[in-house]
Amino acid sequence: MGQLYLVRHGQASFGAEDYDQLSELGQRQSRRLGEYFRAKGLGFDAVLTGSLKRHAQTWAGIRDGLGATPEPLVWPGLNEYDSEAVIAAVHPHPLDKADTPEKYRQHFRLLRDGLAQWMAGTVTPRGMPSYVDFVAGITSALDHVKRHHHGQRVLLVSSGGPISTAVGHILGTPAETTIELNMRIRNSAVTEFAFNPKRHMLLTYNTLPHLDSAEHADWVTYA
Repeated sequence: MGQLYLVRHGQASFGAEDYDQLSELGQRQSRRLGEYFRAKGLGFDAVLTGSLKRHAQTWAGIRDGLGATPEPLVWPGLNEYDSEAVIAAVHPHPLDKADTPEKYRQHFRLLRDGLAQWMAGTVTPRGMPSYVDFVAGITSALDHVKRHHHGQRVLLVSSGGPISTAVGHILGTPAETTIELNMRIRNSAVTEFAFNPKRHMLLTYNTLPHLDSAEHADWVTYA
């Protein structure tokens, strides 16, 4: 059996002009994860990442903490959906900056609604693929791992949407469950699959073993 570790990026810059940029805490989360892997003796035979800036920065932090690693294979199908486009598809008026608890909750209420409608094929957010094509980009990466890395340990760095979609795909969950998985995933969280040439199997979801200590309690973030 092979092992596939799917890692969500570290904390990005929610509410800033450029979300696709790790915060200082996101950089520390990523490096800490690499240090945890090194302490556990977990080296990787292959690495796949999305092509977003926060994916590359998360991988850079993991690499710095881990030490010697293979060059990553950049896989654009692992990129996150555009949350602003998803929200705009169901709420065409610009939202205020999410700088209060109520505005933050409104953002995620609209995001849930937009995701549900996109997944059902009711709306097509501007500049985004259909949900069917989004899923295909993710499953193509999973298929690549099965075909080329049987018996190996593989690291995949992506975002909450693709990782929750991968979990939903192998478990056969309904859209509502996949959305809830997406909303709950934490920054730098680790999800683990076992795999053989025929299928992937879920072992763990959304774990933070590298932050499981009192000194890292305030490093746990969601956005």
